[in-house]
Amino acid sequence: MTTARINLELLQVADTVAREKNIDREEVIAAMEMAVQKAARAKYGHERDIRATIDRESGNISLALYEEVVEEVDESQTQISLKDARKKDPNTEIGAFIIESLPPIEFGRIAAQTAKQVIVQKVRDAERHRQYEEFKDRIGEIISGTVKRIDFGNLILDLGRAEAILRRDEMIPRETYRQGDRVRVYIYDVRIDHRGLQILLSRTRPEFMSKLFTQEVPEIYDGVIEVKAVARDPGSRAKIAVYSKDSSLDPVGACVGMRGSRVQAIVAELQGEKVDIVPWSQDTATFVINALAPSDPIKVVLDEDVNRIEVVVPDEQLSLAIGRRGQNVRLASALTGWHIDIVTESDESQRRTEDFKTRSHLFIEALDVDDVIAHLLVTEGFTSVEEILEVDQSELTTIEGFDEDVAAELQNRAHVFLDKRKEELQNILKEKGIDERLINLEGLSLKVLDLLANKGIKTLDDLGDLATDELLELLPSKTLSHQKAEELIMQARAHWFQDETS
Repeated sequence: MTTARINLELLQVADTVAREKNIDREEVIAAMEMAVQKAARAKYGHERDIRATIDRESGNISLALYEEVVEEVDESQTQISLKDARKKDPNTEIGAFIIESLPPIEFGRIAAQTAKQVIVQKVRDAERHRQYEEFKDRIGEIISGTVKRIDFGNLILDLGRAEAILRRDEMIPRETYRQGDRVRVYIYDVRIDHRGLQILLSRTRPEFMSKLFTQEVPEIYDGVIEVKAVARDPGSRAKIAVYSKDSSLDPVGACVGMRGSRVQAIVAELQGEKVDIVPWSQDTATFVINALAPSDPIKVVLDEDVNRIEVVVPDEQLSLAIGRRGQNVRLASALTGWHIDIVTESDESQRRTEDFKTRSHLFIEALDVDDVIAHLLVTEGFTSVEEILEVDQSELTTIEGFDEDVAAELQNRAHVFLDKRKEELQNILKEKGIDERLINLEGLSLKVLDLLANKGIKTLDDLGDLATDELLELLPSKTLSHQKAEELIMQARAHWFQDETS
């Protein structure tokens, strides 16, 4: 067989591989050049800079030895001195290359095997790169694949142009598949690592359900209805919050469909997973109440500082609100992003009664008043003696039976009580060995001082040596703001600079 015929067949092989693997012909030819180059270096020396070129039209293979022109040779295998280079090319300069053609090599068995391995590896790398480029922009899509094989419970799916993996923990519990089954999945990640291309799939993620609704409900696809949040207990139950930008359109009804046709198609896809469709609301309390369906709460109390919400339900609806194994409240919490505490009406009433008694007793003891006045103060919403002292006197006179004299006397007694308590606490702090200068530091409450003393912070220097984050870690959450903590530390350090200037 002539050399020209072999060279043309080489190009035909490149065309065939490029077509079958759906990669660029140039990448295949470049891989072949790399293989020939590696075989040539095995013959002439691995350290030498030998380059192979395949003509894109004729398939002719040419080999050349490259030597870089340098002033002083460090690498004799790849460099040549300017003096020696000018013997070969009088016009050459430093930084140029002296190129010498080499005779074609005859591929022995080992050289041919090496070349084949290089070509296979380069083609495989190019194919992986092509697949990555194709699928990296499809993250977040639903796609169908065929089960190709099952490895230790994980499904390897054939997506047509690539393989992907559906891990056991990303499958809905109790669902089983056999080789050849079609599966709808959600692409949640595409990456290349030491194992090659990884297309990661899921059927349990909330986004999978959201995308299913987008496919089944035209109003969601068109953007008229928006999916605000999804919470799932895969294979068992899920909640999805929807919102319509068109006030005349019922988002829940649209998602349910005629006689439940739309939601039933999704339930069937999710192996019977029950789906609660919840109307989303900008009002947090309303949204939480909607999310706790089918229970019917009668009262909610929000604590935005700790992102908690207390929900009061009728006694007979406690189990309904919590759900089997806490499922209903857990899903509602995940859907809304709030920690939800469920309290029965009777427990809330009992707690309110006990709280009323506790606060009334506080005012009776601190202000030396009878239970009638104490009850009136609690009823008006006062929770501490400090609040009585801080409010304007005119506000106290609005309470039924309170005139200016009563209001003034109450504030005076509150002042006396707080001064006495402050003095007692200061004495306790001094007994704990806290430096008086730290006690008198502006903006540092006696309560915080006591907490710091228990952590060993008893002097200005102790406080000044702390970083802001360290101070905040010593105290219960939200005791101090980040800015307030910084200010206190800087005040504690102020005497350092005064001592330096004095």
